[in-house]
This record gives sequence, structure tokens and C-alpha cells, in this order.
Amino acid sequence: MNYIGIILGIAGSLGLFLYGMKVMSDGIQQAAGSRLQKVLRFMTGNRLAGVLTGFGVTAIIQSSSATTVMVISFVNAGLLTLKEAIGVIMGANIGTTVTAWIVSLVGFSFNISSLALPSVGIGFILMVSHRKSRNLGAVLLGLGLLFLGLDFLTKSMPALDDRVFDFIGGFSDLGFVSILLGTAVGLVMTLLVHSSSASTAIVITMTFNGVIRFPIAAAMILGANIGTTIDAAMASIGTKPTAKQAALVHILFNVIGTSWALIFFRPLLALVDLITPGPLTGAGVTTHLAMFHTVFNTINTLIFLPFVGPFAALVAFLIKDDGKVPGPYKLGYLSSSIQHTPEFNILRAEKEIRDMAGIAAAMYARIRASLGAMTPETAADLVEELREKEDYADEMQEELTRFLIECSANQLSRRSERHISELLRIIAELEEMTDDCYGIGLILERSVKKGLVFKNKEMKALTPYVGLVEEFLTFVEAHLGAALAPDQNLHALELERRIRKSQNRLNKLGRKRIEAGESVKTELLFIDLVRRIERLGNYCHNISGILAHAAQA
Repeated sequence: MNYIGIILGIAGSLGLFLYGMKVMSDGIQQAAGSRLQKVLRFMTGNRLAGVLTGFGVTAIIQSSSATTVMVISFVNAGLLTLKEAIGVIMGANIGTTVTAWIVSLVGFSFNISSLALPSVGIGFILMVSHRKSRNLGAVLLGLGLLFLGLDFLTKSMPALDDRVFDFIGGFSDLGFVSILLGTAVGLVMTLLVHSSSASTAIVITMTFNGVIRFPIAAAMILGANIGTTIDAAMASIGTKPTAKQAALVHILFNVIGTSWALIFFRPLLALVDLITPGPLTGAGVTTHLAMFHTVFNTINTLIFLPFVGPFAALVAFLIKDDGKVPGPYKLGYLSSSIQHTPEFNILRAEKEIRDMAGIAAAMYARIRASLGAMTPETAADLVEELREKEDYADEMQEELTRFLIECSANQLSRRSERHISELLRIIAELEEMTDDCYGIGLILERSVKKGLVFKNKEMKALTPYVGLVEEFLTFVEAHLGAALAPDQNLHALELERRIRKSQNRLNKLGRKRIEAGESVKTELLFIDLVRRIERLGNYCHNISGILAHAAQA
């Protein structure tokens, strides 16, 4: 018997199945575009809304692991609280059962190749014929490849002789030990393929071909629910304590759920038999397995749902949040996961960019508070604080740029591609803003060290000018992540006009004082300070222009 050929056939079939899932998922994400990002707003509702969101997202992207990794990433970025994340994770476990239903209802009830080949052909034609139909074509192409992989997987299984069936049968007649062994096999299988959907498809195919019996297959599905937590554990490495807590939620939810399901294994199978008609052979057993998967995850969610608060308190107790601010900036994400969610990653980047704008605003507020009476010591402290924040902003620019470029390497909708380009420009403007804030701090330090003190008249004239730039910076920070409405754009243009007018007036004041015999060095330093502050207004104007252009696109 050619075991190597069988293994390679199964591996190739599984690869085609997974690739089909990815192509289909990418096509759906591109078709949904920015509308898919708005789903996150629904996550922040009640716990039931979180469950429905987790279910819907996972049903679309066909991977509970990808949804959970995305949720952990959002918790780490502060987009979701731990309680909100719990509901989404629960819903993701129900959403992952959609794949099992597709496999069981379509994969074994029809001639798969009769569905797969037309789907691949039509999908390919749509992808190459017109840009508007490319996303629909990707969905059909991915669906066809998924069915082809399943068809090849089904045909790879029958080439097993009696000795193999005897070997497997020996492990199937050990009572509850067989159930535990099946759970362990399902766990290991999922760890290897990094997809509970793929391992479930393998289990269903093996059961359909009579390789394993229904109880063992059900146990393997329970093991797959534990194995799928590996991606959550990996995604939490190097993240904040809250993100680690979210990963632990996923692990405990699946481990505890599998534990009670094993204890009540026979009653659970009886419930599935009661709900699902049909024999435990052929296509009938595949429907039983899909129903088992759904019933288990639904009951597990219903058990945990009333106890979201205590559950969150438990994981917070197990993983303490000491409140320490991390050192170097690090945008934690998994770039090598099987399923990507680029549309959601853009939303994650927007949150980080708002944080970056907050750093620039904090630097400028610190400068404004320091204007006036300064000593060499306070000036040195100011410069050191600004330097640390500027270095952090540099790290943010580097990480966010790398993150967005990696997102753009995935297939995105045209709108999302344009949006990434806009975000990269905003990041560059914010980094320049922090550079100039640090430069202003150096100017103030130099003025103190050299005894170049600005006159009261100059400081009084400077105060409203500084306030105008701060108002513009606050306006930009508040509107990042949303397109500017026409009236908001007009307000931004008015702020820019007033800042430029004030700059001209202050420059004239400095030149007049030089003509009046005041210290040239002091007045030139004053003019340089005014110019640096005006450049901050220019950055705000550039960013508001990007946001206004996004509204017109």
C-alpha cells in the first residue's frame, strides 16, 4: 500500500481546501470594503451584540482563529474592552461551525466536481473580465477551490486496507479512553494545520468514508476546539496584560467547554441524535457531526454568557495588569497567520494613528505650559521629556508604516488601497509634527541658556497665536478616522488662515523690534519660534486636507 502517496494526496487536498477558504474570504472582505470595518462599532454594544458580531465576522472570514487574533489585537490597541471581547470570542466559536455545515450539506450530498469546476471557471472569468466583478469572481473561485479540495480529500481516504481499519478499530473499542484519545488526536491535528475548520473537514470526510465512527469523530471535533486556541496564545506574546487576558478567555472558554462536554458526552450525542434525523452513515453522519459542532458551541456560549462579568474578573485575577507603560513601541500582530483580515487591520491602524496624534498634542500642550518663566533646569527637563516622546513617535511611524504596507500586500478593495495611502501620509505629517515640537523645546532651552528673554509684549502677542495652533491640533485629533464634512473643512481652512495672518503680524513685530535696537539674537530666535509653531499649523492643514479629500472620494 502506498502510504506516502496517500499522505501527499491528503496534504495536497488540504492545501487546496485552505487556499480556497482564503481566496473566498479575501473576496468577501474586498466586496464588503469599509462597510466591514463598521462592524466593530456593533461589538461595543451589549454582550449579545458581541456574540452576534463574532458569529457574523467568523462566518464571513471562515476562521475563528483569525477573528480571535483580531479581537486580541483590538484589545491590545484599546479598541475593545475585555468584557466586549468575551462576547465576540464566544460568537466566533459558533461562527466557525458554518464551515462544517458547508462541508456536510454540499460536500457529500451532491457531485462536488459538478459544482466546483463551474464555480472555478465562472469565478476566473469574472476576475479577469472587469474590475467591478473581481470580488465576486474571487468568492466563486475560492468556493470552487474549496469544493475541489474537499473532493480530492474524499477520494484520498478510501485507499485504506483492512489492516488500517483494524488498527483504528482497536482504538475505537476502549470505552471512554477512546473518546479521550479522539479528543487528543483532534487537538494535535488542529495544532498542525492551524485551522479547526480544516481539521473538522478532515474528520467529517473520514467519518463519511467509514474510517472512524461518529462518537470518535465527535470527540476529535472537541479536541479541535482546544487546538484552535494556539493562534490566540501566539498572538498574545509581547502584548499588554489586557490582550493576554483576552487570549486566556479564548483558551479557558474552549478548555472548560470541552471538559463539560466530555463529562456529558453520551447525553450530548443523544441530544444531537434527537435533533438531527437520518442514519449515522454516509451523508447522514456528516449532518450529525455539523449539528454536534453547532450544539456544543451554542450550549457552551449560553452557559458562559450570563457570567461574562465574573469570567472577566477571573482572567484579570489570573493575569494581573500592573498599569506599567511599556518601553519601546511595538505593534503586536501575527503576519504569518493562515487567514488575514486586512480590512479590520486598517481600523486597528487608525486607532494607533489617533494615539500618535495624542502624543503630538501632549507635546504641544507641554510646550504651551512652559512658555514664560523658565529656568535652565526646567528647560532641560522639558527637552528631555519632548525627546522621549519624539523617539516614541519615530518608533510608531516605523511600525505603523511597516504594518500598513504589509496590509496593502493583501488584496484590498480600491477604496481601502486609497485609504492606506492616506493613512501613510497622515503618519508622516504627525511624525514631522513631533519633530518640530522637539525643535521648539530646543529653541526655548537655547533662549534660557543664552539669557535671551522674550519681552512681555512679545509673549502677550504670542499667546493667542499658540492657542490657535492648539485649537487646530485638537480639531485634527478629534476628526482622525473620519472624513471631514463640508462645514468642518471650512472651519479647518479658517483656522489655517487665522494662523497665517497671526504669523505675519508676529514676524512684523520681531522686525520692528530689531529696527528699534532690541537684541538681534533674541528677536531672530523669536521669529524662529513663530515659524516653528506655524509649521505645526501647516501639518494640521495638510492632515485636514487629506480628511476632506477622503470625504469626496
